[in-house]
Amino acid sequence: MPARRTALALAAGLAVLATPATAMAGQEHTAQAAALGTPRTIATGLSVPWGIAFLPNGDALVSERTTGRIKRVPRNGGRARTVHRISGVARNFGEGGLLGIAVSPKYSRDRLVYAYYTSSRDNRVVRFRLGGRSSVVVRGIKRAGNHNGGRIAFGPDGNLYIATGDAGDRGSSQDRNSLNGKILRVRPNGDVPRGNPFSGSPVWSMGHRNVQGLAWDRSGRLWATEFGQDRRDEINLIRKGANYGWPEVEGDGDTRGGRFRNPLVTWTPAQASPSGAAIVGNTLYVGALRGQRLWQVPLNGTRVGTPRAAFEGRFGRIRTVVRAPGGRALWITTSNRDGYGSPRSGDDRILRVPIT
Repeated sequence: MPARRTALALAAGLAVLATPATAMAGQEHTAQAAALGTPRTIATGLSVPWGIAFLPNGDALVSERTTGRIKRVPRNGGRARTVHRISGVARNFGEGGLLGIAVSPKYSRDRLVYAYYTSSRDNRVVRFRLGGRSSVVVRGIKRAGNHNGGRIAFGPDGNLYIATGDAGDRGSSQDRNSLNGKILRVRPNGDVPRGNPFSGSPVWSMGHRNVQGLAWDRSGRLWATEFGQDRRDEINLIRKGANYGWPEVEGDGDTRGGRFRNPLVTWTPAQASPSGAAIVGNTLYVGALRGQRLWQVPLNGTRVGTPRAAFEGRFGRIRTVVRAPGGRALWITTSNRDGYGSPRSGDDRILRVPIT
């Protein structure tokens, strides 16, 4: 069987790439996405919100890319108040700034919060207690005006996963010694955990251009969203030590005899420019910036169904998508004040979307 996968042509120019088994069967997997309820605005007046992480009581911490501030939003919505400010954030450096945020899985005991931000020298991950001083967890991720990655999340294994971009240096994605163009896995203190694919290295997967979405399904599989360049944005199923091909391949292409892994879903950048991702039940939800919509991608094991778009153009650019406590709703952020969008009254905002 050839290494290049068969693509199914779908409406509106969307391409869902079939797995080899599906291609051989000659049929598309038919899983369906869950239905969504009516969105409700729960916070307004934010300055380019980039990340959301929930505290044990259900309140959310929200990072603002352009201010370096972390705001707290009540679990049922309301006024967002500043509870922390990250010092040293490069606030006027292209798409850099204060990006991803994560709450320690042991927050009730250690009170630690983690953030990814662009400094005057690099991109880095720090941890801190609200109102306290920061300590560096990972440093030395190259920074640039774009392609900074920035999503961080704790996996089911208790380790911290860090999505980085190539920072405009394409070769870094294929350089195992570079932290850029990778998904990294580290212990909460920044040490390299046992079981990483490359001895002594935080690299978990490589060959990425600009990953901004991380989400785990109920079986512990990691899914990631990735910005392409001119042709194809991607959703990838992340495997330990795997190489996803950038810059040799954009979207679906020659795997070079199995050296590279192909994505399971691709879009044109105009349809997506995918950032945040969340999984609820058997559906992967992806926020689209340029595409100005929320994509719903049905999952069944390692296979995907036909993606479906919601709220197209209704709220503008969608940056972050997270599963709300309880699992029956999503919180999504707009990114209309990031220099690329058209701000509306009240932007930027957070919306709560029920899953019915």
